Amino acid sequence: MKTVRRYLPILEWGRSYDGQTFSSDLMAAMIVTIMLIPQSLAYALLAGLPAEMGLYASILPLVAYAIFGTSRALAVGPVAVVSLMTAAAVGAIAEAGTMGYATAAITLAFLSGLMLLALGLLRLGFLANFLSHPVIAGFITASGILIATSQLKHILGVPAHGEALPDLLISLLTHIGQTNPYTLAIGLAALAFLFWVRKGLKPLLLRTGLRPRMAELLARAGPVAAVAVSILLTWGMGLEAKGVAIVGAVPQGLPPFSLPSLDPGLLRELLVPALLISIIGFVESVSVARTLAAKRRQRIVPDQELIGLGASNVAAAFSGGYPVTGGFARSVVNFDAGAETPAAGAFTALGILIAALVLTPLLYFLPNAVLAATIIVAVLSLVDLSILKRAWSYSHVDFAAVAATILLTLVFGVEIGVSAGVALSVGLHLYKTSRPHVAEVGLVPGTQHFRNIRRHDVETHPSLLTIRIDESLYFANAAFLQDLVMDRVVCDQPIRHVVLMCSAVNEIDLSALETLEEINHRLGEMDIRLHLSEVKGPVMDRLKRSHFLDQLTGEVFLAQYDAFRRLTGPQGPARIDPVAAGA
Repeated sequence: MKTVRRYLPILEWGRSYDGQTFSSDLMAAMIVTIMLIPQSLAYALLAGLPAEMGLYASILPLVAYAIFGTSRALAVGPVAVVSLMTAAAVGAIAEAGTMGYATAAITLAFLSGLMLLALGLLRLGFLANFLSHPVIAGFITASGILIATSQLKHILGVPAHGEALPDLLISLLTHIGQTNPYTLAIGLAALAFLFWVRKGLKPLLLRTGLRPRMAELLARAGPVAAVAVSILLTWGMGLEAKGVAIVGAVPQGLPPFSLPSLDPGLLRELLVPALLISIIGFVESVSVARTLAAKRRQRIVPDQELIGLGASNVAAAFSGGYPVTGGFARSVVNFDAGAETPAAGAFTALGILIAALVLTPLLYFLPNAVLAATIIVAVLSLVDLSILKRAWSYSHVDFAAVAATILLTLVFGVEIGVSAGVALSVGLHLYKTSRPHVAEVGLVPGTQHFRNIRRHDVETHPSLLTIRIDESLYFANAAFLQDLVMDRVVCDQPIRHVVLMCSAVNEIDLSALETLEEINHRLGEMDIRLHLSEVKGPVMDRLKRSHFLDQLTGEVFLAQYDAFRRLTGPQGPARIDPVAAGA
């Protein structure tokens, strides 16, 4: 049963489910449903898919996550970045509007779901940690700019194409003369209204005396109001005949049972995009889930989150949907609205199902410009160019990574951008750890503490060199340590002992072990003894299984203070001035 509960979190929170929790979840679901209906339609449009596929992707995936997910507030469904990545991946295989395009999108969800499930079952959630936050922030910012730009064609009512920013801008400028004034008027009015709703409607309602919960509900209904009013205007004024593009007929009924394609060629083409969508979707989802869980002193299980998201994508594939993940905006709304358990997501799915059964005929005259305005308002909140300033002031290396990710995504598209982001994250990790911080340390007078001689007024001894290594030793940085030690001992000072202070070393791999053996051998030839101090237990256990300790010319000290007193001898230490030392 313990194993079953680990893979089915619903058995944990379901045991204590009561009427009060039900009421909170139901209220949250009502608010999220109102928000999710226009978003689902809009994100399907962004992905180049029929509008109803956005609704389908918001039904069974939410139920699957409620069963397998661990976050109490995460709201799963179509999101802007994944929709854009879907359009980029599927658009390279089939033409938008064709059956092959929809089949490829369904297959993409299936592949992504299988990958996420496999990663979760193998407990490989830690791999997401290799994507640095600055790089992810840069990618999401660039994606937000791309998405907003791609929707301008619907605001203007002109044809435009392109996956990268230069192509989109050139295409828009080429067709700017074909702008439809009615479409432009609807699009701009929708944009202005939706921007105002986000900031101004709730305070206005509160001033009229409404309760905060009701004011919140009505404010979240702003996009629905924009949809309803634009439908009435388009129908009443006959704007379709004046060139205003509309959604058209949306099939009414339950999500269809669909099957992904098993064509080897298609699977091969979608393999890399599915992997990238899985990685980005998981990182975005877990980041949101962790943030919200921390506010209530709850916890999530990343490996189980992989299973929950994987099950959601497989459910999307078999119910006519496309790739989904946890959305930031709707999850925050779900949390603020008082969702207590993942059951709120299942109730939201029920609301979307009712909309698919009853409301879809009413969407015929919905202008595409209003859906585009919904997308633009949603994604501009993702754009955070201040990350460039923060990164520059803190770390020029991180700034270069963020700037490169933003630039590559804007110029070459999302697939190259996210691939570059992954490569940059791994590359940054290797670069930073390949040149770890290494300090020559001395004894702080009157204590048993050792600090950097360039930062503190410490005691040293001319025959003793103590080096503190602030990183685990592995193949990428072993040679760096060897060069540093050998450069330091080749001097006129009468160094007779070198102590490697290993308090920050959590692991020594085989390559680093061989390098330590080489250092020990070369120092021995120079009549210098090599010692270790403060070696952690697991590291010492592995060293004992090798021949290194038998060949070590010096000793292994429990504490650096013991090494210092033993090796300085009767002459005693000398005082080092950090200013004179170059601090």
